[in-house]
Amino acid sequence: MSVELKLDATVREDQGKGASRRLRRAKQIPGILYGAGKKPVSLTFDEEQVLRLMREETFFSQILDVKVKGKRVEKAILKDLQRHPFKPLVSHMDLLRIKAGEKMRQTVPIHYLNQEDAVGVKLGGGLVHHDAIEIEVECLPDDLPEAIDVDIAELELGSSIHLSEIHAPEGVVFPGLDPDTDHDPVLVSIHAPRKAVEEDTEEEAGESDAGDTGGGDESEGDSGEAES
Repeated sequence: MSVELKLDATVREDQGKGASRRLRRAKQIPGILYGAGKKPVSLTFDEEQVLRLMREETFFSQILDVKVKGKRVEKAILKDLQRHPFKPLVSHMDLLRIKAGEKMRQTVPIHYLNQEDAVGVKLGGGLVHHDAIEIEVECLPDDLPEAIDVDIAELELGSSIHLSEIHAPEGVVFPGLDPDTDHDPVLVSIHAPRKAVEEDTEEEAGESDAGDTGGGDESEGDSGEAES
């Protein structure tokens, strides 16, 4: 069941650090709404509502309905969220307006599928390494995906999946992929566990030492024969 991504807001008149501190004490979060060729508006949001929405992954990547008191609902996406250094609190929010029919860029999460059943894990004993957990997309607002699914069932040990290997949903492109500069980032890979790699290295070093010792003994034998 999808969660309604709605934010209630109030226009904020007071500015400055002192006003922001007073708002936070009152369980309100200061923020700003800007973009789409309109004047920026300073707003306040209900802390409890924001913290509740923050439990949803889609809150950070999907289009929000921002209902400003006395005005119509505006479509926006979360562009920046400032958190308290050590408390589970939000100190400020930046929201960017979305214009219908105009392409937008947004970062959405990557969902890796079949990780436990991947060939490199199940047969190779490897570990999945997420080189990226999100990806930037460019599309019209109506085409914005909730996430990009990446199936790694066939990924083998020592192999990786690049951005160019991902099929983008209809109407979506990946700005991070640039054929002109060969920019094609790795998204996920499967590696041997660190302990196994270290053991292999130690075995190779041991074999090398044993070979050196054998060579020394043979040389000494030759020397003895020459002296006699």
